[in-house]
This record gives sequence, C-alpha cells and structure tokens, in this order.
Amino acid sequence: MSIKGLDVSEFQGTVDWERVKAAGYQFAMLRAGYGFGTVDKQFHRNASECNRIGLPIGVYWFCYAVSPQTAVQEADGCLDTISGYRLDYPVCYDIEQASVAYAAGEGVTINAPLAKQIVTSFCNRVEEKGYYAMFYTNRNFLDTYLGSSLPERYAFWYARYADSFDGTNCGIWQYTSQGSIPGISGDVDLDIGYVDYPAAIKAAGLNHLDGSSPAPSPSPSPSPDYITYVIQPGDTLSGIAQRYGTTVSALSSLNGISNPDLIYAGNTIRVPENGGSGSSGAQYYTIQPGDTLSGIAARFGTTVSALSALNGISDPDLIYAGNTIRVR
Repeated sequence: MSIKGLDVSEFQGTVDWERVKAAGYQFAMLRAGYGFGTVDKQFHRNASECNRIGLPIGVYWFCYAVSPQTAVQEADGCLDTISGYRLDYPVCYDIEQASVAYAAGEGVTINAPLAKQIVTSFCNRVEEKGYYAMFYTNRNFLDTYLGSSLPERYAFWYARYADSFDGTNCGIWQYTSQGSIPGISGDVDLDIGYVDYPAAIKAAGLNHLDGSSPAPSPSPSPSPDYITYVIQPGDTLSGIAQRYGTTVSALSSLNGISNPDLIYAGNTIRVPENGGSGSSGAQYYTIQPGDTLSGIAARFGTTVSALSALNGISDPDLIYAGNTIRVR
C-alpha cells in the first residue's frame, strides 16, 4: 500500500486545498501547534478546508516539553486545539533535535530515557482521550534517543530524505522537504502512507468519529488545598519549602517524595496553600498559556513591578506556563 500525502504548517501560507486534492494527494498532516498551547496560525483554516472538501487529515504537535508532566500539558493543549475537527489520521508528537536544544536552554538535559518518557507521556495522554497516537522523528534522533521499541508501541511517522525507502518500521514516510504541489507556494514536505489509517481508526472506534465528544481535560486551576509548582533548574526541596512558608516534610508527604534530595527540574509538585497552616495571607497563581505579567497584575489588582519584586523576575516579558508565582 502506498498512499500519497503531504504535511504543512503556517510556513506554507494560505493553501488552496481544492487544487491539492485535485493533484491526487490523499491525506494531509497539519501542524496544530507547539509547546504550551501555541496554535499554528493556519491550523484552523487548514483543518476546516480539508474537512470541507473531504481530504483526510491528521495533526502533529511540536515538542518543547522538558519532562513527562509538561508533555502531558502539551498533549492537552493539542487536544483542546483539534476538538471539533474530523481526524481520519493520527494525532502525532513531533520530537527532534530542536526539542533537545530548547530543553537545554531551560537547563534540562534530554537523554534517551527522558526522551522516551516524554514521547510516551504525550502518546498515552492522546490515547486516554480516545485518539490514535503517533510520534514523528528522523533516523538520527530515533537511533540516539528513542530506539526500536517505540515504533512497535505507537504509530511512527519517519523522516528520512532519500529516493528510496529503507524498510524502517513506520506507517508514514516523509521522504522530502522540497516537494512542489499545485495550490502551495514554495517547498512542501511530501509523504507516503503505508497504513490505511482511516480504516484502522474507524475500526478501533477512535478519534471520536462516531460524533462523541472527548472527555474534557482536567482543569488547570489549583485545588483549594494546594497550589502547583514546576521545579526549576537549581531548585532544592528546602528552598521551595522556604519560599512558600512550608516544610520539607510537608512537601515530601504531599508529593510522595521518599528522598528529598532527589527532585527533578520540569516536574510539577504540590505545595500546601498558605504553607499548610492557614496563617499566611499569601496568594499564588499558576501561569496559564497566553498569560502576560501585565494581565496577571490587572487580574489581581497589583502591578508588574510588584509581581517582579515579589517573585524575583528580572524580565517581565519572560514568564512560563506552568510556573507558579506569588501575587499577594
């Protein structure tokens, strides 16, 4: 089986999907977005147009996760973005060397075990929500970080630019980044599908093709009893405890931490509200995708300078979704 396909993002501009379909292309993988809920600027138009003309689509989300927990957050952002569209192809996680470089900039070293955990966490979340999971990478990244077991567990979209297929176990092969297609200006990625994903997904009852709605993602709002904090490079449990007016033992108990000296940057932990004593007037907020410090300041009736001073923020334009800051 050899199915003619392509993949696009906002970098292909405004695509004339009717011309693409007329040229014989049978499926498209659309970039839905990347990182913490950043939606591709052309995704909604691309998905709507493909659905309108009956061109089968899947989606991919580029990985900027630094931990299994942030991979799950990226999966939730992806699933929120694609809900409402018909997907006959998989929901794919795109992890490459650029993902590793981003993590390094955040102080996190991605090694092979962590890379596998990140991909597994994203794909498992996709499956939990009733979608068909896939991951994408190239030969070098597969050999260096992921190994041969993941393509046996999840559908695999394989990038290798060559004239002939090398027999790698995959469902889709991306064979060039310099394709030319009617309806698209400039270069475009071209793919060959080896699996009838629409039939497989329909038979498995996935992607909500029966008209059912995916279960909503858990609310990102903190529990009344605790807030969440994403561990930063250089953090210690004692330092976090001191910052939030609690104790190492309270944090260990709440998070099931057996060794307080072993915590990992990128992991999310629970912190008792008010230090667990109810005596502090401090108030905290977990930054959501799209937040700005000025917007948070306006919401809580304070100022950017006050928030910066309270949280040791040197650049108010650099805040990160998932981090918890003190607002009072």
